[in-house]
Amino acid sequence: MSIEVRPVADGDFFAWLDLYEKYAEFYDTELTDQKALVLWSWLTAPSHEEDGLVAVDGDRLVGLAHMREFARPLEGDRGLFIDDLYVVEDSRGKGIGHALIEAARKRAEEEHLGVVQWITAHDNDEAKSVYDSVAERTSWVTYEIDLTKADA
Repeated sequence: MSIEVRPVADGDFFAWLDLYEKYAEFYDTELTDQKALVLWSWLTAPSHEEDGLVAVDGDRLVGLAHMREFARPLEGDRGLFIDDLYVVEDSRGKGIGHALIEAARKRAEEEHLGVVQWITAHDNDEAKSVYDSVAERTSWVTYEIDLTKADA
């Protein structure tokens, strides 16, 4: 198996969509056509902050990573945040997640960014075993206010 990691390209839409639908399903999140098209428009717009990588095995997309730069005020620099990272189930354990993370790391180094960060679900043990092998787990706890839900 020879995996190529490259930027998302216009002709990737349907294969990318298949991957992203599986990613959303994994996290039990509804992915509407509208949400998918909005994200695709971001990924393919040169001026948008969200970028995407895909892992390709032959002519098949087997993984994706979506990322964006962010400001780090206390450090006086910028970082790279991986929003989404997914490898199709039948291709896991073959180094594809590592390859996607390494490509993000190389991009961050080329851009002289200070850090690469991402989060995962507390019970995503398979992913955490990969992440623990390439990065240091931090002590930060994530909070969010979901503005899309109506007050109860």
